[in-house]
Amino acid sequence: MASSNKPMEIGTVGALTLSVASSVSIVIVNKYLISTLGYRYVTFLTALHMLVTVGALRVAARSGWLEPKSIDRGALLRFSILNGVSIGFLNLSLGFNSVGFYQMTKLAIIPCTVAIQTIFYAKQFSARVKGSLCVLLGGVAVATVTDLELNTIGSVMSICAVVTTCVSQIWTNTMQKTYGVSSTQLLHAASPYMALTLGFISVPLDGFLVGGSPLYYEYSAPVVFVAALTCAIAVAVNFSTFLVIGKCDAVTYQVLGHLKTMLVLMFGFVALNNPVAGKNILGIAIALAGMVAYGVAENADKKAAEQKGGGSVLPVTGNGGANGGAK
Repeated sequence: MASSNKPMEIGTVGALTLSVASSVSIVIVNKYLISTLGYRYVTFLTALHMLVTVGALRVAARSGWLEPKSIDRGALLRFSILNGVSIGFLNLSLGFNSVGFYQMTKLAIIPCTVAIQTIFYAKQFSARVKGSLCVLLGGVAVATVTDLELNTIGSVMSICAVVTTCVSQIWTNTMQKTYGVSSTQLLHAASPYMALTLGFISVPLDGFLVGGSPLYYEYSAPVVFVAALTCAIAVAVNFSTFLVIGKCDAVTYQVLGHLKTMLVLMFGFVALNNPVAGKNILGIAIALAGMVAYGVAENADKKAAEQKGGGSVLPVTGNGGANGGAK
């Protein structure tokens, strides 16, 4: 019995390890390309990530690893445009902010999404969830206002990222329920339109924000190599998400997300030498405590809802996915 379970255990550990390694690497390598090598055309880079993802998902479908499903074209187009824009804003937030500020932006997605669900969808959340979100928001507030690299453009990009990602996450849940598709099947259907959206807006938007054009940029060998590496890691992020789905329960998935967040912050401070103040560290610590408390409260509410036979609470996460910003 033990021997038959061993391959499954190894496969699960491998999937979880790949998920953590790829999710952390995509943020750090993207930031290295942008800040250290000076490649500032973030939206164009995101479009390349999505284009490579399209190809990888097509290979997965032809190899039988993924079963494509049809989705209403109009709904898919609207979803794809919003999702593509939200990923673009998340990566722009990374480009114009420190890694710490970027991670706080992603954490702010959680309370924002809960607020939208409460106001527009009449969803109810327990006092435990609301209390944990207050702690999280307090930490985010302290961490962001004390960030030593705080700037106007980065702040605007982060606000846009939070709003579009919140709506995108809600739409993702709705699309999956409406059409009976997994997150990977939805990405397979939407990714070509997302790539087109990002490709269409990348050149004018990047030109407006940083000047010049990615089409006329003088690409050095290091920039080409690291950009290609980020594309490969983006595929690994999507592939690991596909592997992890169904291999772990909700608690494990929450812990996995917390681990990714803390590792990204640690590498941001250590590997990229991000400037940091004591109050900034305090704010991040408070936000992380709020994030963990939220995960515990959310899982408790889910169990209570299941015992009562009611609908489960919609999971909300601030942990990014593919391309350093996907949900």
